[in-house]
Amino acid sequence: MAHTLIVGVGGFVGSVLRYWLTGIAHRWMGDAFPVGTLLVNVMGCLAIGSFWSLMEFGEWFKPESRLFVVTGILGGFTTFSAFGYETFALMHDRQYWAALANIAANVVVGIGAVILGWMAGKALAV
Repeated sequence: MAHTLIVGVGGFVGSVLRYWLTGIAHRWMGDAFPVGTLLVNVMGCLAIGSFWSLMEFGEWFKPESRLFVVTGILGGFTTFSAFGYETFALMHDRQYWAALANIAANVVVGIGAVILGWMAGKALAV
């Protein structure tokens, strides 16, 4: 139960940060391009890479810190950082085909799911 609370509090923090930063980006840049989402995704990837490196090489953090920061804050901030981390981990382990398959599957299947969900919602609404 304590781990669930740690993740939940971190998720709250990450979600609020995402909302705040995308709103600022939208006000500054307009809505012609989703720069807020791009900003959040890149920041999340930078953060997860840094945190992972500090955990692996510096042994700075305990497992509870990883739950709070990676699963909680970054999970609430953007799940794209997890996608970036997992793809990099595959490349780091020289599993290049698996990394490429992960990229293709997430992009193609993810966009396909959006289209399918949109079609289903439209069918239900009409």
